[in-house]
Amino acid sequence: MKLGVSSYSYSRLVGSGQMNQLDVPAKAKEMGFDVLEFSTLKVPEGETPLSFAPKLREACDRAGIPVANYTIGADFINGSNGNWQAEVERLKDEVRVAKILGAPGMRHDATRGFDPKHTGPKGFDDALPALIKGCRAVTEFAAGMGIKTMVENHGFFCQDSERVEKLVNGVNHSNFGLLVDMGNFLCADEDPGLAVGRLMPYAIHCHTKDFHVKPGNGQNPGKGWFQSRGGNWLRGSIIGHGDVPVVQCLRIMKRAGYDGVLSIEFEGLEDVLTGIAMGLENLRRFVAETGC
Repeated sequence: MKLGVSSYSYSRLVGSGQMNQLDVPAKAKEMGFDVLEFSTLKVPEGETPLSFAPKLREACDRAGIPVANYTIGADFINGSNGNWQAEVERLKDEVRVAKILGAPGMRHDATRGFDPKHTGPKGFDDALPALIKGCRAVTEFAAGMGIKTMVENHGFFCQDSERVEKLVNGVNHSNFGLLVDMGNFLCADEDPGLAVGRLMPYAIHCHTKDFHVKPGNGQNPGKGWFQSRGGNWLRGSIIGHGDVPVVQCLRIMKRAGYDGVLSIEFEGLEDVLTGIAMGLENLRRFVAETGC
């Protein structure tokens, strides 16, 4: 199993100007990661993702770190003014970005759900036909470029393991699968072990993420915490410091025969570089202990 890191983990440093996004590949390599995952490019003024991607690829080549995945937002219900076909066309350019980066896979979202002002049915099954059509159209295009596509358990509405399993089986395409994030299931108040066990047959790429959890019937813990769909309190943590059963999930991955990339996505309040480094140290130990 290769250990990677999402560029999202460094986003606080990039956003504050302490680090340039072009510095991320060298830093990830220096910290000991095998591969890098880019998440929603921070494009400089005057650039586009397509014009900026070659510069990122050059930075990765100089650092000697491959790009394992490209992660972007999408919404086949609300995006592109509610036109799922237009959203597909927009995503084709993102597939081209992934190709320039040398990424073998691209994760895009499916939807954040129906607008509160939407009239009519608002359930996941009501959204499913449009999501299936959008995901299938994108993956058919991406297959021709040698890039697998996937959705992630992400965004509250499309987060439960049963929902994303319905989606991946509805698309039913050999080029399409899932990015399984062991921590994100807590945002939908789902047991991570149960959910990872259900979804590993569809996994193309995996994230390790950890959260501190407090029950929703308590007081608001304050800055840095957010609420799950069911009202529980979550805060990003260093891998191994929180309440996500990371080792249990790794054992499930091993049992499923997964030998792909496992990327750290750090969202904690701790110093960014310290949090990433400690998380990698813990994850290496967990991987060794479980024989992954």
